[in-house]
Amino acid sequence: MSFLSKLKEKFTKKEDKAVYLSGFKKAKQTFGDQLNEMKYEFKGVDDDFLEQLTIILLESDVGIETADEICDRLKKKCDDFPSLTFHWAMNFLIEIMKEIYEEVEDTDIVYNENGTTVILLEGVNGSGKTTTAAKLAHMYMKQGKTVALTAADTFRAGAIDQLAEWAERLNVPCIKGRENGDPSAAIVDGCRFAREHNIDILLCDTAGRLQNKSNLMQELSKMNRVSGREIEGAPHNTWLVLDATTGQNGLAQAQVFAESTSLSGIILTKMDGTAKGGIVLAIKHKLHLPVLFIGLGEQREDLRPFDLESYLYSISEGLDYE
Repeated sequence: MSFLSKLKEKFTKKEDKAVYLSGFKKAKQTFGDQLNEMKYEFKGVDDDFLEQLTIILLESDVGIETADEICDRLKKKCDDFPSLTFHWAMNFLIEIMKEIYEEVEDTDIVYNENGTTVILLEGVNGSGKTTTAAKLAHMYMKQGKTVALTAADTFRAGAIDQLAEWAERLNVPCIKGRENGDPSAAIVDGCRFAREHNIDILLCDTAGRLQNKSNLMQELSKMNRVSGREIEGAPHNTWLVLDATTGQNGLAQAQVFAESTSLSGIILTKMDGTAKGGIVLAIKHKLHLPVLFIGLGEQREDLRPFDLESYLYSISEGLDYE
């Protein structure tokens, strides 16, 4: 059985396959549908084919470095098969994409077995950070965990009230920072509340300013220090929330944050609104950070744990899988 056939077989058994297909519909049009058009003039994996493939990969926002790596590996693999069909070229392509993502093993989410698990959510304004905090709270509550929110994004107008509104809807506590105040003070208050009330998960919506890298580093470093003083091992996870529609700009943001703090994972929001699905691969290849969750719609349930097989199938669904 070919790699694509195995991928399809596994995907059809996934419970959330419909959400993935819907969420990656635009990405599939840029990637899978355009690849499928290449079969009509396919004469082998030659320079013309690789040039066209590179264009498709770049339009999908895989990025030039990752696109070159994919094409180099594909050419080497296909050189051993002089009479290769288009179907098998696509098998090798998607398999190589899987290999590149998996080259650096994903780190697991860390949970504090002795008390509250503290999760810092970072990201620039407009990335969907506050809404993502609410969706994560909903997800953890469905798992039977107690959750509290900390509104530590004290610099964005309305951010504290926005998170407080979500908390009211979800019926969870929200520890609010003071507008234009020190975000670390809100983190301290949140940690103390969580510790005193035996909260399982504390989600902290933090400040996300990029205007001054030095200030960003100082703010993030301080938040890490103060949370660790209040709860041992905190923050147990530091996740960067990126707007998938920004593509390579989002990757540049991720690099700045990765240099400023110890990130343990990425959450990609608004994936359903972009044709740039290749950003998932670019992030893992360049930053070696796992994509933990993806936003595939506006509903609370549409924040999904990232599944590599579902992702690969969804963006390449237009290909001939037989």
